[in-house]
Amino acid sequence: MATDTRRRLGEWLPKEERVIARFRENFAEYARERSRTAKRNGVVEELTAFIHDDPVVRMDFTRAIRQAREAGRNLGYADIDEFIVLLDAMLTYAPPFSESSLIHCPINALLDWPMVMPSGYALFRDPAFNAHLKRVLNVWCGFLSGPHSRTHLTTASPDGWFSPEADRKIGLSQFLCDPDKPHWGFASWNRFFTREFRPDARPVAQPENDKVIVSACEASPYNVQDNVRLQDSFWIKSQPYSLLEMLTARESELASRFVGGTVYQAFLSAFFYHRWHAPVSGIITKAYLVDGTYYSDAESEGEDPGGLNDSQGYITAVAARAVIVIDCDDAAIGEVACVFVGMAEVSSCVIEALPGQRVRKGDELGYFQYGGSTCCLIFRAGVIERFVPQPPFSDDAPPVKVNAHLCSAR
Repeated sequence: MATDTRRRLGEWLPKEERVIARFRENFAEYARERSRTAKRNGVVEELTAFIHDDPVVRMDFTRAIRQAREAGRNLGYADIDEFIVLLDAMLTYAPPFSESSLIHCPINALLDWPMVMPSGYALFRDPAFNAHLKRVLNVWCGFLSGPHSRTHLTTASPDGWFSPEADRKIGLSQFLCDPDKPHWGFASWNRFFTREFRPDARPVAQPENDKVIVSACEASPYNVQDNVRLQDSFWIKSQPYSLLEMLTARESELASRFVGGTVYQAFLSAFFYHRWHAPVSGIITKAYLVDGTYYSDAESEGEDPGGLNDSQGYITAVAARAVIVIDCDDAAIGEVACVFVGMAEVSSCVIEALPGQRVRKGDELGYFQYGGSTCCLIFRAGVIERFVPQPPFSDDAPPVKVNAHLCSAR
């Protein structure tokens, strides 16, 4: 497929390269003008010092930028220092709505090409580099959680998130909000993006029937894989699931209990609901966050800006994520592992349900602080009789609604 139009799961970025390139050009002009008077954020200064002090990181980043430019890609910046100017400006940026060219992951848009260049693969897996990226993203998340992020929480077309155009995509009447209040009652961009459904907007399917397992997220089906292995080659083209990597080596005993089982994976859209709910009733036995990468994708997807989207299986093993394990009331089902995976800047996972807590099917477990990317449910061998959504799955398939019947246990 040509790289001017790409597969972009979930509408986090436009499919057309020209749209993203135009965004980079316009944002670069704004960032350069801003830098003349704005003091650079401390975490960006620390990232800059780290890059310049680490010769390997500096080499890989310089090469990745050069390789992208030599391939004819318009990045909006020519070197590391120019990129830093854009990144600093991004920390006070709240994405506007757009009906045709929504840039929902703007930092991803800046890094779209360097991260899929030969030198970019190693760079974006570097643990120290990712630790600095995490601090930068945490600062941006703080801005998006404050009142100054509400610039586009208005009814004004075409940029407002409450405009008629946005309403047609989101269906605002389903959510708790008050059009009579400033910014419809949302205290920040993140409060809007973690908006809650009105009561009964998403009823729980057969709440008393433990054999009916419900969708943990409002998400479109991506894959179902049976007979998953403890370890597998998650980086190859087919991207099989590797339990030890998904759940982490320190939880090897937990991972071993799912060998031979089933993984169901679904991806979230930029316009979907971003909270997680319990797929079964039971006791939370584990709940933990996993640090990981933010812009790493699989080389097997090639030099392609859609690679991060096409690396949905791969990122379950390497990206920042939250893991919540529920010991189901139905002993025949046993443990169900829920893995909520962040991608790019969509990586701030907040866990609400802690070990020892009892949850009912449909209870809230947590949420993605800024959007969401993909989620997996892992079942033990022989547990699932049938999934309601059946492969092959289309990229534009409608989502399985949260709390809706996802699959049935034997």
